Amino acid sequence: MEKTYNPQSIEQALYQRWEEAGYFKPHGDTSKDAYSIMIPPPNVTGSLHMGHAFQDTIMDTLIRCERMKGKNTLWQVGTDHAGIATQMVVERKIAAEEGKTKHDYGRDAFIDKIWEWKNESGGTITKQLRRLGASVDWDRERFTMDDGLSNAVQEVFVRLYQEDLLYRGKRLVNWDPKLHTAISDLEVENKDKKGHMWHFRYPLADGVQTADGKDYIVVATTRPETMLGDTGVAVNPEDPRYKDLIGKEIILPIVGRRIPIVGDEHADMDKGTGCVKITPAHDFNDYEVGKRHSLPMINILTFNADIRDAAEVFTTNGEPSEAYSTELPAKYQGMERFAARKAIVAEFDELGLLEEIKDHDLTIPYGDRGGVVIEPMLTDQWYVRAAPLAKPAVEAVENGDIQFVPKQYENMYFAWMRDIQDWCISRQLWWGHRIPAWYDNDGNVYVGRNEAEVREKHNLAPVVVLNQDNDVLDTWFSSALWTFGTQGWPENTADLQTFHPSDVLVTGFDIIFFWVARMIMMTMHFCKDEDGKAQVPFKTVYVTGLIRDENGDKMSKSKGNVIDPIDMIDGIDLESLVEKRCGNMMQPQLAAKIEKATRKTFENGIEPYGTDALRFTLAAMASTGRDINWDMKRLEGYRNFCNKLWNASRYVLMNTEDQDCGFAAGSELEYSLADKWIESQFQLAAKEFNAHIDNFRLDMAAGVLYEFIWNQFCDWYLELTKPVLWKGTEAQQRATRHTLITVLEKTLRLAHPVLPYITESIWQSVKPLVDGVEGETIMTQALPQFDEAQFDQAAITDIEFVKAFITSIRNLRAEYDIAPSKPLSVMLKVADAADTARVEANLTVLKSLAKLEEVKVLADGEATPACATALVGKSELMIPMAGLIDKDAELARLDKEIAKMEGEIKRTSGKLSNEGFVAKAPEIVITKEREKLAGYEETLVKLTEQKATIAAL
Repeated sequence: MEKTYNPQSIEQALYQRWEEAGYFKPHGDTSKDAYSIMIPPPNVTGSLHMGHAFQDTIMDTLIRCERMKGKNTLWQVGTDHAGIATQMVVERKIAAEEGKTKHDYGRDAFIDKIWEWKNESGGTITKQLRRLGASVDWDRERFTMDDGLSNAVQEVFVRLYQEDLLYRGKRLVNWDPKLHTAISDLEVENKDKKGHMWHFRYPLADGVQTADGKDYIVVATTRPETMLGDTGVAVNPEDPRYKDLIGKEIILPIVGRRIPIVGDEHADMDKGTGCVKITPAHDFNDYEVGKRHSLPMINILTFNADIRDAAEVFTTNGEPSEAYSTELPAKYQGMERFAARKAIVAEFDELGLLEEIKDHDLTIPYGDRGGVVIEPMLTDQWYVRAAPLAKPAVEAVENGDIQFVPKQYENMYFAWMRDIQDWCISRQLWWGHRIPAWYDNDGNVYVGRNEAEVREKHNLAPVVVLNQDNDVLDTWFSSALWTFGTQGWPENTADLQTFHPSDVLVTGFDIIFFWVARMIMMTMHFCKDEDGKAQVPFKTVYVTGLIRDENGDKMSKSKGNVIDPIDMIDGIDLESLVEKRCGNMMQPQLAAKIEKATRKTFENGIEPYGTDALRFTLAAMASTGRDINWDMKRLEGYRNFCNKLWNASRYVLMNTEDQDCGFAAGSELEYSLADKWIESQFQLAAKEFNAHIDNFRLDMAAGVLYEFIWNQFCDWYLELTKPVLWKGTEAQQRATRHTLITVLEKTLRLAHPVLPYITESIWQSVKPLVDGVEGETIMTQALPQFDEAQFDQAAITDIEFVKAFITSIRNLRAEYDIAPSKPLSVMLKVADAADTARVEANLTVLKSLAKLEEVKVLADGEATPACATALVGKSELMIPMAGLIDKDAELARLDKEIAKMEGEIKRTSGKLSNEGFVAKAPEIVITKEREKLAGYEETLVKLTEQKATIAAL
């Protein structure tokens, strides 16, 4: 082994060797239990971010554990074609490089251009996945638009249509006016903005008046331009101000349209004016009100979100209607929507119908890709009837076939599934799975796997012209088939029989609706076992929290607080980090702010920490909480942990290589108490680690590894071996060497799933020294399990006494400023005879590690001088202080420390009592200040007690 741990020198070479050797593949022995995880397919346009790194670390830890248990494991890898994102990347590329648009290419040529980009540049995230140590089976890598998955998508669409679970209808969708496509709720980013609420007077028709004698009612709206499409006004049927108006009509200003007043609970009596304008074609809530009252739908916007030259009028079922004129005021025709808003407000003012304008806090939907305000738009789209599919999917979670971890996420799942709406699956894009539907010139629709099948099935003559639907399917539709589509469905393949259902899905809470639920619905509908029972896609859904920055804020490029996992692995200098965060920002003021914050936070850039330190940090943070705050100091601490393991392993190798480690038959081995103790501690660690992994508590599993490796093995056991290795008999030394090398080898195996690189690297040096260890890689060795035969509770109890004794001596030395090298004579007032026996049995170790001249066990009632004392279990340890310290100097030192603590307490208390600070500071900062104050106060108590002890000498 190299003297210094250098992850950069070992990681990439090791990974390449693992991949080339095929260690990540299933071993194929179907007599053994199978275990599989399907990776949530990242976008092909993506690059590794903290969320990926977090979830991939969890998945890799789980799959490595099960592989080491001998199971036939598959971690299925692949990427999503990411319809909108990928099309935008290529559109920008051809615009920048060629000055062309997709229309210059035409559909087929543009799609060829996207495939060209995908083959050249679409593998960034898979390369980064390798850097993270992910042991996925790369030979099985899939893409949501490869031939196999495309066939599965087509098959599912056709079968759903044949079963009347899929239809085409005119309904409201989230419409992106820039990208000209419907988008899912997940692709809508709601932003809080300052805006206005406009109050308009709508004149009552036919001389009708309100209860207070007015000939108009007042409606309030945040979107004045949509009034051109109003087809009703809603009031609450219980509202005494307006209930007599239900069934009457108003004359819609500007347009002159007579529209009814309807009674509906959507109108809140205590909100606004109590009157709500209803525009079914341009608002989701209004759409539902319109359906309840059979109000026509009037679409006034083009796909660019400009005012149309002529409106479109439909019934509540989406069929053309003649209920109202399609005429729109000429001056608004072709006007951009926000320009129309200003003009309409101005006209209301001119007409004397503008009651008032109020400031109003708004939540405005933006497209996360196009970046423009989303419009609810009435369009023809394809829908899946979700309710029939949801019923068995709900039952699967209710009866425990699928478990959510943490369990409370079941409630989120149930809330959505029990009130599920039909799923809009069509998108107005070119890149994606084109919808397998064809139309003749009369508008008839035919669904089939291809045009030839359609013609044959419907006996269509060659002269009948068919045109395929131009839309593509939502990417969530294809990814909903991920668990079974990747295994060869619709064929009943061996892989499908072996690896489906998968065992666990690791995902974020934000896509429980959009992906998890839809996978469950689709899988249970299309996959049945040999008895005809619906299969679930996975047995467990492990829902992770969201990685936030150190202040608890969501990481985003616009905030400049994103940390690239690869930068933490390889390191990055400050200037490169600043350029990375601010280089492409269009807003100079924001870029300057982010640059300043970056330079302050990362004065020296980011050091290279290596993959294992990053993985261990992520595992240690994998609690069941919804939010997880990133902490660079923890990353630094776990890099030190890796160093500790490396250096401890070098100590073991230096004391065991070319030495008799007791593996020869008939070797005499005399195990020390410390040897028995460390073996027993390892057994406990193995037991706890496996239990935590089984319960998906990686944070607690990492804690077990840290405690055992750092505190028990590296700190205590290695120290306890030194007296034996220096002064023990041959049989004692042989036993200690045997324990050193065997416990290290087992420890490396236990830690391997979380720390794959460093454990493999060390294990290759350890393997030749341990009898019976065979194999080329640690990842196919057995994961250690608890072995009761090697557990000795008495050894643990005895060594805990020894540790407490030594720790107490060291603490007293530190408290009273006694040099570590100064030999001491100590006394022990024992609580029972067992402690006397422990002292006698471990006297050599105690004297060596605590630097003692003598340990005197006091007789009952024996007088003692003034001493510094500490409890060791129930026994009292005493150090006579006379002659050990300069009383006056020590009192002066303590006075200085006490004054310092009192100053810190005053400063921190003042900060926390400052109302301005408490009101503005993030909660995490306030918590840290409170923790500091508690620490200062505790230290002050200890210093005061020490001063009293010294003063009494």
